[in-house]
Amino acid sequence: MEKMEEQIKRFRPELVALMEPESVRRLKRSLPGSNTRILSGMEGLMAVAIHPEAEMVLSALAGSVGLLPTLAAVRARKTLAIANKEPLVMAGEILQQEARDWGVCILPVDSEHSAIFQALAGNRKEDIKRLILTASGGPFLHTPVEKLAKVTPEQALNHPQWRMGKKVTIDSASLMNKGLEVIEAHWLFGVPAPQIEVLIHPQSIVHSMVEYIDGSVVAQMSIPDMRGPIAYALAYPERLDIKLPSLNLFEIGKLTFSPVDPERFPALSLAYQALKEGGTMPAVLNAANEVAVEAFLQGALGFSQISHLIRQTMARHKPIEQRSLENIMQAHAWAKHEAKQMIDRGAL
Repeated sequence: MEKMEEQIKRFRPELVALMEPESVRRLKRSLPGSNTRILSGMEGLMAVAIHPEAEMVLSALAGSVGLLPTLAAVRARKTLAIANKEPLVMAGEILQQEARDWGVCILPVDSEHSAIFQALAGNRKEDIKRLILTASGGPFLHTPVEKLAKVTPEQALNHPQWRMGKKVTIDSASLMNKGLEVIEAHWLFGVPAPQIEVLIHPQSIVHSMVEYIDGSVVAQMSIPDMRGPIAYALAYPERLDIKLPSLNLFEIGKLTFSPVDPERFPALSLAYQALKEGGTMPAVLNAANEVAVEAFLQGALGFSQISHLIRQTMARHKPIEQRSLENIMQAHAWAKHEAKQMIDRGAL
């Protein structure tokens, strides 16, 4: 709240949106006489997304709450810079079709997808052999598998490379974030799931790679700092001199890569399964994960139970092939309710 107040005083925006009505009331009390309009909830998010003076919308919300505002921005013909994974996971086909219909450019902001976007520049889609997403492996890369059930939220939030919000950090620890990124990459770049691979790369220097049919592999490398991909999306097709430190490969010493251990990171396999089954299943995967992560952070679920809850929720769902927005929202709501019910019943 203090950071938001500071930003309003500094930049004097016309419109600000917060999710909680009480937060809006507190902010208004702390800013008497301000000309900034402050809204709450989905109404506020939608108003920001379609603001008539905005040329670009940066969608950086956490979770499924970003779906409707992101879709609204596309329909309002805003250039979309997207860091919010869940809209593409839940409704990637719809978002891409809407973007084509409205002539909207979608620019990826996630470091992995920004890397692929850059590595694809000047090349033909039909020449792609593989997309290779890299994952740091998170805080539990070397933790014995049998000890994962006992890890605490504090341990899971201690990411070795990146500083992110709680939801994304837990997803990184379980590798669900990489599963969501596989689905996202499928819709962003039109590449089938079997041609999307994930490798563990603890140094987080190679952000992703593209292999072409002639054997060439193009990698995008930089220090692990999100200012780079954010600046690339905001300035595209130009680049900004944002004064980041140069990448020093001599100092780093070596770059290592290894396959993902499915026993340690079962969430990744669940994401591939959801993408293969298609229809509303990715929305169910995402909803169950959101419930599981929140329960883990509250101490109501063990870390290893996150993937168990997602698997059981998916097993109870028969995907609807037609990806209408209504079907997706209904499946997402059903999965959240089902996952919460399983937690309440202790059915894991």
